[in-house]
Amino acid sequence: MEKLSLEQELKNNAYPGRGIVVGKSQDGTKAVIAYFIMGRSVNSRNRIFVEEGEGIRTQAFDPAKLEDPSLVIYAPVRVLGNKTIVTNGDQTDTIYEGMDKQLTFEQSLRSREFEPDGPNFTPRISGILHIENGKYNYAMSILKSNNGSPEGCNRYTFAYENPAAGEGHFIHTYMHDGNPLPSFEGEPKLVSIPNNMEEFAGMLWESLNAENKVSLFVRFIDIATGKYETKIINKNQ
Repeated sequence: MEKLSLEQELKNNAYPGRGIVVGKSQDGTKAVIAYFIMGRSVNSRNRIFVEEGEGIRTQAFDPAKLEDPSLVIYAPVRVLGNKTIVTNGDQTDTIYEGMDKQLTFEQSLRSREFEPDGPNFTPRISGILHIENGKYNYAMSILKSNNGSPEGCNRYTFAYENPAAGEGHFIHTYMHDGNPLPSFEGEPKLVSIPNNMEEFAGMLWESLNAENKVSLFVRFIDIATGKYETKIINKNQ
């Protein structure tokens, strides 16, 4: 698979929607996650990321402007023991509860499908990172409508064992802007991951469309110790 420039993928797409990047730092010592949200409506843009326990939650920046909270207020990141879950919706909780009951990542998502926001039917994208005894693997999932039809749900899971240093995968909700918004297609994109969290977060934030970007979360987790560093950037400060 061709390795793509994450910077160019973002700069050349005004509206990838919400995106997840998971991978390993160039020196091979850190598990890396990034999650960003974008918005076209007032309701979508009226959000910030706030830390909640070991994870994060979306929150209305101006509570008076919050219209329908159902698809915009959720916990994108939660930690369950040595697993870190990242998603673009409340399926974070579904995965957390399922895996807490010994279900697999894929089994946990069987009860969910794409978002009920026709005509877009936004895909649910999810990631799971597992670090144990100095070893690291991750998986990503997308649940999408059947070529825009809500009659069927197409389910794809991609698992990456012993990922290579300096590499990661990027999945996002929409191919590009449009009405309706076209769902992501194909495998998660192979991208490069650097060593420096600040540099990585800065590149991501600067590459996202200035008008549509809302918030960004980046975390680097030490594979040997499990200790992590987190960076959050909110357009609304």
